[in-house]
Amino acid sequence: MLRRRKLALAAALTATTAALAGCATGGGQGDGSATEIRMLVNVTPNLTEEWWNDLVAPFEEANPDIDVVIQNPGAEGVTAAVPRLLASGDVPDIVQSIPPSLELAPELVDLSKYEWASEGPLADQYSIDGAYYMAGIGVQLQSLMFYNKAAFEEAGIAEVPTTLEELDTALGKLSAAGWVPLQTGGDWMSSHLLQAIGLPSIIAEHPDWFAEMDGGELTFSDTYADAVEQYADWVKAGYIPQDALGVKYPDAEQTFLAGSSAIYPMGSWFAGTEAKTEDAPEIGVFRAPAVAGVDNPAMGANIASPYLIMKSSEHQDAAAKLIEYLTTDETAVMDQLVVDGNFRDGYEYDMTALGEELFAIVADTPAADYTPTGEGYGERVLPGGYSTEINAQTQALLGGVPAADVLTAMDAWFDANR
Repeated sequence: MLRRRKLALAAALTATTAALAGCATGGGQGDGSATEIRMLVNVTPNLTEEWWNDLVAPFEEANPDIDVVIQNPGAEGVTAAVPRLLASGDVPDIVQSIPPSLELAPELVDLSKYEWASEGPLADQYSIDGAYYMAGIGVQLQSLMFYNKAAFEEAGIAEVPTTLEELDTALGKLSAAGWVPLQTGGDWMSSHLLQAIGLPSIIAEHPDWFAEMDGGELTFSDTYADAVEQYADWVKAGYIPQDALGVKYPDAEQTFLAGSSAIYPMGSWFAGTEAKTEDAPEIGVFRAPAVAGVDNPAMGANIASPYLIMKSSEHQDAAAKLIEYLTTDETAVMDQLVVDGNFRDGYEYDMTALGEELFAIVADTPAADYTPTGEGYGERVLPGGYSTEINAQTQALLGGVPAADVLTAMDAWFDANR
């Protein structure tokens, strides 16, 4: 019988580090008691505290000398909790859900010696100066277009668009057939669509775009002009709802699921919501296309459930053992993939028809074609604040600001923030 689980809130652990001082790395405490590994995790409606405890239970049963304490960051979330805990000296052994960054790397254990880290999903993309600081369980695709199959049939669209030009034509047909062609909204969604129509072509043409933008070798208007002008044209044509700025993320999602719009640009996690929705319309998915002539469009992707070991941990070996289990044990990986609709080549689970279409995209996408979105990750990063700025400028497009003005504003922002 498994021993009773322990759960600790981040704010309640101020004395734990001192209590663990002097323990041997990865070993027990010398008195027959178990080594306690604290893991700060993202807690959501899907990833509940109970779910996390159940996930690590088999590991604890197989390793009775290790006790895993699930640490809930509460309302502030993992991203906000980590710098606070670092400042207080009360740092967990493992942090889940945030990727390594240039700023955070000095606080992390280099996992390069472990094959499960250096050869895991998106490992190379997230490496920093040749070092591997995280291990994840799969990928979340970003550059996707979900579509209502009935809408495409009514509009006479027999094949999904494979180029940006074909997508533009399809939007015109959908509008003529009485459909709202594109479902987007305010919040962070506005720039999601812009990046979906920009990055597949931009990264294919400029593989080092993030570094060249950060270093000033390229400008935003050099590379993003076509996408920004296309977005502005769609706003003028009425392909994007005029009230989009006032639409919240949950409302946009439900509008599409209710069959009131034709195409919903969103990440692969949407498949998890679709699978739980009764009476949803028949929905398909295609990768966000590049301009005609680009044979290897980039695919925006993030790591799913990254795990980091904090350098201040007194139990780094035990922590590594736990992460190895979470990222390589078939059952543990599958449980994590399924719960949030994530994907990993070679891991198939009971999926909806939409999930199977997504898995086919994952299987057909070479790792070299994956690209960050937003501010980036690993060594491919843009100046801090980019995600906020591009979202604000995209919302300006929705409000009718000319594309030229948005391009000028973005160039000025980069000049001021490099």
